[in-house]
Amino acid sequence: MINVSGLNKSFNHFPALLDVNFSIKRSEVISVIGPSGSGKSTLLRSLNLLVKPDSGSLKIGDQQITAESLTYRQIADFRRQTSMVFQHYNLFRNKTALENITEILICARKFTKKEARERGMELLTQVGLSHKADAYPATLSGGQQQRVGIARALSVEPQVILFDEPTSSLDPEMRREVLNLIASLAERSLTMMIVTHEMSFARDVSDRIFFMEQGKIIEQGKPSQIFTASSENRTRSFLHDFA
Repeated sequence: MINVSGLNKSFNHFPALLDVNFSIKRSEVISVIGPSGSGKSTLLRSLNLLVKPDSGSLKIGDQQITAESLTYRQIADFRRQTSMVFQHYNLFRNKTALENITEILICARKFTKKEARERGMELLTQVGLSHKADAYPATLSGGQQQRVGIARALSVEPQVILFDEPTSSLDPEMRREVLNLIASLAERSLTMMIVTHEMSFARDVSDRIFFMEQGKIIEQGKPSQIFTASSENRTRSFLHDFA
């Protein structure tokens, strides 16, 4: 489903990703954990080419690219394989909740306005926000905005959904509602990769966990292994308060 080989990325000569390699099966839920600055978000953004890797190869579904020889067409085709849910929602402020979903369907997927509206309302219903279809982001709580962002990500039926710290900007009550929604998506056999600092959530919903440190995945395994029998001292140290 997803294969990453030899992925490297530096910013101003500072290495953010160092020879990252991994594979993910269809319907797997992967949580990526680690200290701030370890490369987690850069890894996620590299998977949909918001960040262009310096070297390495990426494959999602039947789309495969090599970082050193990317074309605009390849970038566009590859991005269609993924959807991103951002930390700060990234909604269009001048569009309603429904319009934030229908815009991408009309422009990128060539839905008619009627088709896009029907699909958008279906998705808002799924995330419990059909009553907020005509509301603008400024009138929505942070949790509601993030649920609209998740509905938008679902709208294009991607191969994989990428969550970049989706609850870090939310208060505890709003975090719970968004985490519960993501957990319900995990039960639908969607392929998901989640950068998170929510350790209990990662332990409960993930099929596997990647622990990153200094731009590398230094350990990966099932939650039971990572949280109770990790093989790396650095992982054990990081998870000391969560074991």
